[in-house]
Amino acid sequence: MSNAFRDQLLKAGLADAKKVKKVKKEKHQQKTQAGKHAVLNNDALTLAQQAKAEQVARDKELNRKKQAELAQKAIAAQVKQMIETNAITSKGELGFNFVDGKLVKKLYVSNKLHDELSRGLVAIARQAEQYCVIPSQVAEKIMQRDANSIVLLNTKQQQPDEDDPYADYQIPDDLMW
Repeated sequence: MSNAFRDQLLKAGLADAKKVKKVKKEKHQQKTQAGKHAVLNNDALTLAQQAKAEQVARDKELNRKKQAELAQKAIAAQVKQMIETNAITSKGELGFNFVDGKLVKKLYVSNKLHDELSRGLVAIARQAEQYCVIPSQVAEKIMQRDANSIVLLNTKQQQPDEDDPYADYQIPDDLMW
């Protein structure tokens, strides 16, 4: 109640001092409670929104990781299938030495495959713990997907170095080390 209106009601005898105090106290309590609840509701609301935003961000990150893992598995399956379907049987009596990481490995191949490996017509690919001989075109496709699967792919050097002092001395193709 406004002061003038309250005074008029008191003078007319329609309201007494206790009722006026009670109404004034209730209005004051309502205002203070409304302000507290509004602040609490706003804080709780912002905290809930922040928690929801963080949860959405976590879900997106987990989803991105799962998609990356699935893509990696799909690439690994493609590489495995390409190696299995294009593998050339490499049983032979002639040992072909090659480097895998820091280790020197030996693969026994036929004379024809040894020559093709040296010239870069075929390549050596790693599948699990085995080594397979595959055509160089397939090896190039595999390298686009997973370069770690190809252990050896010789490429023929087109232009010899101009500063090479041994350029006049060609190494014979049939030289065996």
